Amino acid sequence: MPNTIRRSGFAAILSIATLTSAVAQDWPSRNVTVVLPLPAGVASDVISRVVFEQVGKQVGQTFVIENRPGAGGTIGASMVAKAAPDGHTILVYGSIAAANALYKSLPYDTVNDFTPTVLFGQTPLVVITGAGRYKTLGELVSAAKAKPGQLNYSTVGVGSAAHFGAERLAVSAGFSAQHVPFRSGEWLTEIIAGRIDFAVPPVATAIGAIRDGKLVPLAVSSSTRTVSLPNAPTMLEAGLKSDAIYPFYTGAYLPARTPPAIAGKLHAEVTKALAVPAVRERLVAIGVDPMPMTLAEFGAFFKKDIADNLELVKAAKIPTQ
Repeated sequence: MPNTIRRSGFAAILSIATLTSAVAQDWPSRNVTVVLPLPAGVASDVISRVVFEQVGKQVGQTFVIENRPGAGGTIGASMVAKAAPDGHTILVYGSIAAANALYKSLPYDTVNDFTPTVLFGQTPLVVITGAGRYKTLGELVSAAKAKPGQLNYSTVGVGSAAHFGAERLAVSAGFSAQHVPFRSGEWLTEIIAGRIDFAVPPVATAIGAIRDGKLVPLAVSSSTRTVSLPNAPTMLEAGLKSDAIYPFYTGAYLPARTPPAIAGKLHAEVTKALAVPAVRERLVAIGVDPMPMTLAEFGAFFKKDIADNLELVKAAKIPTQ
């Protein structure tokens, strides 16, 4: 009898393993919807299109990018949280941890309704100011401390990477500044015109004006220098502590309860796509630095980022909504 039970148990395990493998092999069996809770043209949108065009070629299916902006990204995220966990609906989001910290009530559970699956890379933030205003990050910090609350910074809106990045800088350096959110490209033109003191946007959104000499990069918010701006110092090199760094990354998430085999295959296919020279070159050109992680590493990183953003909101006294 014991041998019979052992054989039956082994057969059951083998059957489950075979079924799991088959599920992964069959994915994707149709077009895949990639939900981006942001407008077309932003960094995460461009990244998604570049990467999933290549992934589609690899697996022989079409990945359709669907932009669903609104409510700080929570509308699109909610769609994916409620989608069938079969790997055919993917969320690509760069500010999911910030939204979790900013909104008191969400139509989903950030930690339990998603499976963090794969990172596309990090888009370092860069502290910028108008030409002729400040030459170093130290000068900006000194000016802000000399005039508490009088300097201002611009962003594309509350809860954006530029918003949280600027507040992380202010908390770490020990100063306060006025937040001036915009809904369009005015956030950039106002800095160039000198009416805004500084900003901390993703490199990709400011690199053109920096290369044209209209903006001065004072430091990048990453632990190492970025390929896109090799002459810009890191926050640490500029004299601040590591807690000044605000990591802004773009990742792909699947609905919770998606079979691990499918999550593993998506991770593998995206990783393979990121290694293609043409894809890598296009991402570097828009300011994306590689940030390779295993599934488990991304899961742990994601949970820490959730906690860090909650802590930042409290420390910077950012009003929740």
